[in-house]
Amino acid sequence: MVYIDRLTLTNFRNYDAARLDGLESGAVIFIGANGVGKTNILEAVSLLSPGRGLRGASVDDFVNRAKADRPWGVSADFHDGNVLTKIGTGTTAENLTKRQVRLNGEMQRSQNALSDYVACVWLTPQMDRIFLDSSSHRRRFLDRFIYAFDPAHTGRLTRYEKTLRQRSRLLKDNAKPDAHWVSALEKQMAESAVAIAAARVDFCTRLQEACERAQSLDKGYFPLARLKVDGEIEARIAKSSALEVENWFKTALEDSRPTDAITGGAAVGVHKSDLLVTMAAKEMPADQCSTGEQKALLIGLVLAHARLINAERGAPPLLLLDEIAAHLDDDRRAALYARLADLGGQVWLSGTDAALFTRYEERAQRFEIRDSGQILRAA
Repeated sequence: MVYIDRLTLTNFRNYDAARLDGLESGAVIFIGANGVGKTNILEAVSLLSPGRGLRGASVDDFVNRAKADRPWGVSADFHDGNVLTKIGTGTTAENLTKRQVRLNGEMQRSQNALSDYVACVWLTPQMDRIFLDSSSHRRRFLDRFIYAFDPAHTGRLTRYEKTLRQRSRLLKDNAKPDAHWVSALEKQMAESAVAIAAARVDFCTRLQEACERAQSLDKGYFPLARLKVDGEIEARIAKSSALEVENWFKTALEDSRPTDAITGGAAVGVHKSDLLVTMAAKEMPADQCSTGEQKALLIGLVLAHARLINAERGAPPLLLLDEIAAHLDDDRRAALYARLADLGGQVWLSGTDAALFTRYEERAQRFEIRDSGQILRAA
């Protein structure tokens, strides 16, 4: 079983110093008023996996503002079966602007080292608008899902975005840019774009299958979603070879140079793709569904993602569910808790009202957070 049994925060957000000991697999529930630091704890756990955490924050956002001239840190004892790994991340007194990662005391070259140990899946209130927000939000949502299976996906996106910026700058700053230089950048963009598109199409196929397998469990409380990546390159990769799509994209980039020199960016590419979600039972786009239906669709996707990780890695991810129960009716809330129990693993939840969790399993670990940042274990 995969779980954290000790979590330590140092100079992190509103916490000067805090430690949770003796945690077990299963539910870890935090109750407290808005603003006392419940989400900060879940965010700290999310930083034990690669990336910028569940808020997508910058390194200097994590430090306690009262002591901004000091380093911040998050550490945990992480159990995977009988294997204990000590994981730490944060800044140092020597460098307050760069986040470091340590595994069993050894400094790591990059955050990607965490992907071999911890998989995190989270759902926050800010994500409730995912179907109404811009395509860039849904694109990042999809790409973050892919990270849990394929850490190299981050590198592909980084290379693509860097090359896109370089090409845009070259076209805008030079009346007659070096054609060989531009072509070299477009070749790199094409190679990265095809790899990104292929990963998105493959993952959506697998997530769709996971959603469909879950229908007998979810019993309508979390409706079946139909998924599609809407993008020119993703559409072509499903029908043509990678080399054919690369050549097409290089030609499209060359043709759009005059326009791109004026507007910036590129007229076509994987940076314009979207994730389309439809509620299968009604054949209705998610953005046209009710608020409750959108929430249920989103929870269903997150649960399917967690099951997919469980099947792939042989262990469920750490699930971080911030204020998830507040807007669910009693039956759907009970169905969610049953699905989480079926999945197993460690689930971190937060809420303002202890009554929201009365139907959770008896062995759930409950904590109360006070205004002072004090964390009390509840009976």
